[in-house]
Amino acid sequence: MPPLTAQPALEDELGDVLEKAARNVPLSLESLAAAANLDPGRLKDAFDYRPDLTLAELSRLASVLNLNEVGLTALAQGRYPLPEPAGLPFALHPLRMPFGVGVANAYLLSSGGDSALLFDTGASHAELHRAWPEHIQRLEAVFVTHYEAEHVGGLDVVLRESELGLFHGPPSGRWPQCRGLGEGQTVEYAGLVITAFSTPGHADEHNCYLIKSSARPQAPAVLISGDLIFAGSLGGGYFCCQRQLKHSRRIMDLLPDDTVIAPGHGPLTTAANERRFNPFLSA
Repeated sequence: MPPLTAQPALEDELGDVLEKAARNVPLSLESLAAAANLDPGRLKDAFDYRPDLTLAELSRLASVLNLNEVGLTALAQGRYPLPEPAGLPFALHPLRMPFGVGVANAYLLSSGGDSALLFDTGASHAELHRAWPEHIQRLEAVFVTHYEAEHVGGLDVVLRESELGLFHGPPSGRWPQCRGLGEGQTVEYAGLVITAFSTPGHADEHNCYLIKSSARPQAPAVLISGDLIFAGSLGGGYFCCQRQLKHSRRIMDLLPDDTVIAPGHGPLTTAANERRFNPFLSA
């Protein structure tokens, strides 16, 4: 696996994680403050990205919100660990594109040569083009995790320029170009085996994709997690926060520790790292 460019910042800060966790319980800010024996003003500061919470306060919040205390504390202190993914039997190219105050990710996966598979297409074709590596000249297939603008903005142009015309994604009647992939369905392109998992929660139509090498099936795999799992957090459960949490934990149960997790926002991570530190996923 070739070296990757510098990792972007985490998608979520402490305030984002606390807000998402409070929706899962669910608790209002005032109810959460009371349950954790916290001054509401201090908790509001944390929600508003001005955290100044003590270790004892973080411990009480973790207990009330069913979060992993070690990961929550690491996040609050700006010390959330990020591993260096290694050992992949194919090339993984993150395409990082500015979106709002953060970054949206697309990914190219290639088993060699000038062709690749593309997962998501960014907010626009122009941004995708700017992030594109010169040596990738041809697409074997395109996959979409979900249909939000920052993940499909470049899709129509990509399908036209690549002459593919069709893409794989969550089954959707709104996209006639979609070859729907449901839970457990598998396709293979250019020596890469792609298995889809249906993971609604962030959106009602959402897939993750596990990619393995057909020649080396025991080697580390990649999970294209979309907005299901982030390094240090989860995507927002805008469709259903309970399903978001359920599917995140279900997918994690399927992954070997050396699986590289490639999320729709933020940096790469590994299944082992998120099992140990992710506030939502670790024991």
